[in-house]
Amino acid sequence: MQTTDFVATLFDEKTNPDKVTVAFTMALKAVSKGYSATVILMSKGVHMGRPGYPDDMDIGAPFRPVPDLMKDYLEHGGQVVVCKSCMEHGGLSAEQIDPRFEIITADDVIDLVMHAKGNLQIT
Repeated sequence: MQTTDFVATLFDEKTNPDKVTVAFTMALKAVSKGYSATVILMSKGVHMGRPGYPDDMDIGAPFRPVPDLMKDYLEHGGQVVVCKSCMEHGGLSAEQIDPRFEIITADDVIDLVMHAKGNLQIT
């Protein structure tokens, strides 16, 4: 796992689409401006790591649909990581997580946050 300039930590999923949208909007903006970025999926947010899970998330203008945000974010080099303990606590296995997303430990979360130039906590 590589550290990045910007970290957004996301604790929510479909039950709070506004927070998911803001997290990926800001992360995409960071990579669009030339910064490296990571979105950390924690707590209920780990469900965002399941392929197809965010496909119907769209809160409307002026925001873009979450699937489009995630696609562009990943294409611009953004990384998404999933907290292993949160994943297991949420009843998910590594096989259920998008293979593009790295599963990380609490130590990795601390390293990401402490080495970032800036971070956004979406709680």
